[in-house]
Amino acid sequence: MDGGKTWDKILYTDDKTGAIDLGVDPHNPNVMFAALYQIQRTPWSLESGGPGSGLYRSADGGNSWKHLEGNGLPEGILGRIGVSVSGGDSNRVYALIESKESGLYRSDDGGTNWSRVNDDQRLTQRAWYFTHIFADPKSPDTVYMLNTGAFRSTDGGKTLNLLPAPHGDHHGFWIDPQNPNRMINGNDGGATISVDGGNSWSTEYNQPTAQFYHVAADNQFLYYVYGAQQDNSTVGIASRSDEGYIGRQHWFDAGGGESGYLQPDPDDANIIYAGSGGGMVTRLDRRSNQEQDVTVWPMDSSGHGVADMKYRLGWTQPILISPHDHHVIYTTAERVFKTTDEGKTWTAISPDLTRNDKSKQVSSGGPLTKDNTSVEFYDTVFAIAESPVQKDVLWAGTDDGLIHVSRDGGKNWAKVTPKGMPEWSLVSIIEASPYDAGTAYAAVDTHKLDDVRPCIFKTTDFGKGWTKITNGIPDGAYTHAVREDPVRRNLLYAGTETGIYVSFDGGANWQSLQLNLPNSPIHDLIVKNDDLVVATHGRSFWILDDLTPLRAATAQTTTEAVLYKPRVTYRLRWPDFYERHQPVGENPPTGAIVYYYLPAAPKGVVALEFLDASGKVMRRYSNEEKKEADTPPEWPDQPPPNEKIPTNVGVNRFAWDLRAQGPTPLPGEPGAEFRNRGPMVPPGTYQVRLTADGKSSTAPLELKVDVRVKASAEDIQKQVELGRKIVAQVSAIHEAIVKIRDVRTQTRSLSRRFGDDPHYAAFLSAAREFDKKSFDLESQLLQVNSKSSESNLNFPVLIDERLHSLLFSVESADAAPTQQQYQVYAELEGEAQPLLTQYRELMAKDLVALNETVNKLNVPVIYVPEGK
Repeated sequence: MDGGKTWDKILYTDDKTGAIDLGVDPHNPNVMFAALYQIQRTPWSLESGGPGSGLYRSADGGNSWKHLEGNGLPEGILGRIGVSVSGGDSNRVYALIESKESGLYRSDDGGTNWSRVNDDQRLTQRAWYFTHIFADPKSPDTVYMLNTGAFRSTDGGKTLNLLPAPHGDHHGFWIDPQNPNRMINGNDGGATISVDGGNSWSTEYNQPTAQFYHVAADNQFLYYVYGAQQDNSTVGIASRSDEGYIGRQHWFDAGGGESGYLQPDPDDANIIYAGSGGGMVTRLDRRSNQEQDVTVWPMDSSGHGVADMKYRLGWTQPILISPHDHHVIYTTAERVFKTTDEGKTWTAISPDLTRNDKSKQVSSGGPLTKDNTSVEFYDTVFAIAESPVQKDVLWAGTDDGLIHVSRDGGKNWAKVTPKGMPEWSLVSIIEASPYDAGTAYAAVDTHKLDDVRPCIFKTTDFGKGWTKITNGIPDGAYTHAVREDPVRRNLLYAGTETGIYVSFDGGANWQSLQLNLPNSPIHDLIVKNDDLVVATHGRSFWILDDLTPLRAATAQTTTEAVLYKPRVTYRLRWPDFYERHQPVGENPPTGAIVYYYLPAAPKGVVALEFLDASGKVMRRYSNEEKKEADTPPEWPDQPPPNEKIPTNVGVNRFAWDLRAQGPTPLPGEPGAEFRNRGPMVPPGTYQVRLTADGKSSTAPLELKVDVRVKASAEDIQKQVELGRKIVAQVSAIHEAIVKIRDVRTQTRSLSRRFGDDPHYAAFLSAAREFDKKSFDLESQLLQVNSKSSESNLNFPVLIDERLHSLLFSVESADAAPTQQQYQVYAELEGEAQPLLTQYRELMAKDLVALNETVNKLNVPVIYVPEGK
């Protein structure tokens, strides 16, 4: 009664029963209906319903309760119940009830008497998972019910209409009490909104809420990430795209189903093996888009308990492609299976590796409704791994707490379960070390046993001895995954229920690696190239783009700045900008990513310089404040490339855009943030130099060609050379315009000062003549009326704008310039050179004469040409 500071338990039956729903009369909050639900769930069973389930009513705000029985309510054991009071009539109460006579029940006298008005099985199938009901806040006869479909009745529940919601499995619903046409539906696909009473719904493709079970990656350049979404499609999605962002067009359904592993063929990314519930395995060939079922035992066992099955094919079973031979694929049931012919045949290579406890292999569900989805199929092999350094060293972990190892490809197996590992716990993932065949790690999940402590084990002797390695991971962060970095030995990553952790000493100590990662369960993670990819359960895929600083980190503290050697950079092209008008996935930073460490706040200038092979500085960046642009960018959601480097205490990151210095800027030029870029540098060896607190350090930077590009080194060099010529020509034009504008500013200032005084008539006449000549010249070099990005549709572009555009044309792809690009440059250069010659004459003659006129007036000299 005090806003949540203190609480009173006002309704309780026993420790097997909880409260599952609460309906409050919108017109009298003292009248409440509560549904209690007896349910017990273990890793191997589900029991929905029992003596504890029941419907209760209070008329005094919960101080006392009456158990509602008889009077039309179903007899016997009840299961899950949903209840709702109509906002249109307090006497109208609806209840969805799981029982031997399941269905929709209605009371028209405030809960005293009831009748079943609908027994449509669609309302109560999988009762434990759904059974949601919501009365309309205005109309007594309108009620909404959620199950695999979302239903509405407008005649008091007698007939049902299926709403066209954009996804199935509905669990949440809200109706605006003032305007019932406005509603929100929460389902296994996300949240969706209707403003027309459920006739149409907003998209769910604007929410990064996917729950991924596992994660894999292929070997494409650029690689794709794969995983299965809970109650949604499987996904193969780009880790970065050439469009500058990752949108709906960059992912596809990769076969299999919601709960499985996915494994792309390491030698052919068009072939993807994918799993699903009940042990399903599919082989997708993206060339034909045909998906072949290659399940170990494709017998439909829907509704059967696991004891009825030939093999215990579970909800989530691993699929592993051997790191030594991509034709060898493994999967599991209660044993390990192997195929060498793409799933056409499978051979068991192990005996039953589980505890095989028959008491834990009974039909799931009941006592009212069975629910055999394979989720509770128990005594299965849940994790497998093969040593990357020694063929045929296989590890297997079960969901009932056992670990086995085989050193001969499955001919013989030894039980090597760690001492101290809780009985019946889930071996979630086994990681075989990439450095030593006898070293492995096991992430063990015990939360289903009411133990939420982290649990990770490590062995270095093929399982003879194990060490628990969880120091630094807090209780509550129970573990799902563990991986070892393939580049730095003893660098480990752990995915837990509350986030991600890192260890630099083989697991002896852990610390958080959360950074900007949303606080969500990490069900799996992999190291791909130099990236760390995580599968979250609720916030989709995330990628830590570059592991360079983690691999280089040491335990020793330093008092000096540290520049880390950048990883190999690929010369990729990306859009100059894109407008983010809808949610999209982010590309990694573009260009060469440089990390550097600052032990303290810098006292002076910190600079990053990028040098060519000869040591010549091509670009310089610093922490100095840059002058604000005269013209703000027209795309504020996509700012220009960063020119100021970060200098935070600790590790900093900066991305060089791989471009040499651009042309001399022209103040006020529309789109200057994109126009005034330099040409891309060619592939080769470069250096980066960090200067901080007066000390400098350098590191090599290797730039490689995009492996998808067929252009030769000579072709790219020709492109670079033409780009440099264009930039030089633009710089010459800009420098000329900057100088003549400066002179005009001064002459006009003096002219205003002198006014119409006849004493200054000679100067005023000369100034007007200079203004006219210089403006005529400028007007031929560039479009002086252009003040916005699309003004060229009204004011024709001239030499300057055409040179900018030509550079974009020349750099449109990695290729030698076309003959016509050379010809256009020659034509523009031919137009520019006479005008630049006029400029030089203007400054050498007209300006000198103008200054002589000024000198006779005894006023300050306006401008002294170079060399004079």
